[in-house]
Amino acid sequence: MIEISFGKLVLLALIALIVLGPEKLPGAARTAGALLRRVRSGWDSVRAEVERELEVEEIRRAAREAAARAEAAQDEFKESLQQVREPMKEAAEALKSAGASAAAAGEVQSEAQPSLPLADPLATGDAEESTHGGH
Repeated sequence: MIEISFGKLVLLALIALIVLGPEKLPGAARTAGALLRRVRSGWDSVRAEVERELEVEEIRRAAREAAARAEAAQDEFKESLQQVREPMKEAAEALKSAGASAAAAGEVQSEAQPSLPLADPLATGDAEESTHGGH
């Protein structure tokens, strides 16, 4: 604020003493002190308000930065999730198509070749011996 050295203060007091006289000087000093306190209080109030506004603005800026970082992280997460979903989706479709083609192939094979009863391997050996005459 205003810098007043001790010498300047003494000079102002002497001028005030000469101008106002000894009777009015104490009242004028009290009035000047009260006025100076009001000015200082007003100045401190304005400074505190400006500091609060600066803090609020800094908090808002930090909140915007945090929101931007969160949005970037969310976008990165979505991208990673999409990278995982695509191969899984392709694998699921491949399994479905393989299952469908296997089922279709099984139906075609069963229609083309009816299933034969399984023969006993031991019985087959006996049948061969009887047909070859036991050689």
